Amino acid sequence: MSNQGLVSVIVPAYNAENFISETLDSALSQTYENIEVIVVDDGSRDLTAAIVKNAARRDRRVKLIRQQNLGVAAARNLAIEKASGDFIAPLDADDVWYPAKVEKQVQSLEAAGPKAGASYCWCISINEKGQVLGLGPKWDLEGEVYQPLVLRNFIGNASVPLFRRDYLQKIGGYNADLRAQQAQGCEDWEICLRVAELGEFRVVKEYLAAYRCYSQSMSYDHSAMAKSYALVLEHAQRSHPEIAARVYRWSKGMFYLYLATKSNACGDLHTSYKWLWRAVRQDWSALLLPWVNSQLLKGTLRWFASPFLRSAWQRIGSFRTDDVLEIPIQEIPRVYEEIPVPTTLWDRIQARRWALITDYRSYCCQ
Repeated sequence: MSNQGLVSVIVPAYNAENFISETLDSALSQTYENIEVIVVDDGSRDLTAAIVKNAARRDRRVKLIRQQNLGVAAARNLAIEKASGDFIAPLDADDVWYPAKVEKQVQSLEAAGPKAGASYCWCISINEKGQVLGLGPKWDLEGEVYQPLVLRNFIGNASVPLFRRDYLQKIGGYNADLRAQQAQGCEDWEICLRVAELGEFRVVKEYLAAYRCYSQSMSYDHSAMAKSYALVLEHAQRSHPEIAARVYRWSKGMFYLYLATKSNACGDLHTSYKWLWRAVRQDWSALLLPWVNSQLLKGTLRWFASPFLRSAWQRIGSFRTDDVLEIPIQEIPRVYEEIPVPTTLWDRIQARRWALITDYRSYCCQ
């Protein structure tokens, strides 16, 4: 293990007592043993710090740093500043990793050499109980990825990538200014875009990370997420006018669909309806999704209905997004290939667009 480069796992934590133990266990159980785990307690008011201190007593690779509540980007930047590793592996305080994640991502970067600034993998979604909600797309794109990353954040979430430390130093770390603008939520997408301007990406084609979905997570703060996305996309469009305008429209349409599903999951059907209309205005292909048409129809009927009927629609008008797959989380690496791939017209259009903007290097977006 002595010839392995050190990997610094950075964990921003705010009121994370419910999941931080499981998160730390997944980091400390990595087959790649030359790691340090730096937890930045971002002004928590619960038992987060005490739990991390106990973990540090059991394993000297764990370090706790405490700061006032400055936001997730500032917490990650502080962790990077204190880190000693050649590689930086972000891990949110409610997510978990499979044991081989770090090892396989380090191998992918070492095989590519210094031209590659980051490695990513595939990710599943889990709920508060650790049950599997869904399997993420099996992206296969490598090399230069900036334009495709503008279209879709195919990296997925903050707990997926592993970065070369020198790339993060060159770009100055995470963008902490988004919090000051009440626009947290897309920091992980934004930093991947800036790394992609400098270097290539590599992929490990396995499900090695699990992203936890629940209503209290930052990803459910829809207004902040929308503002964060708008600022990130505006900066990209100013910096890269050579990218066709349609790519930015497609990106907006995809993101608004994402916000619609999140709003619906929280029972906010009015906001979901708003995001669906915005998605359609940016990209007509959204109308090829049956659930979009269904929700737009229900939302329109609710708009013209009496207050009593609106209440009824609020109770029955949502589409389900929380079905649980009957697959234990431990079995995902073995059974993922058995899940059928959708082949709808909408899927085929997205695949065609993906192939186009990747210069036909990749046809895979499912």
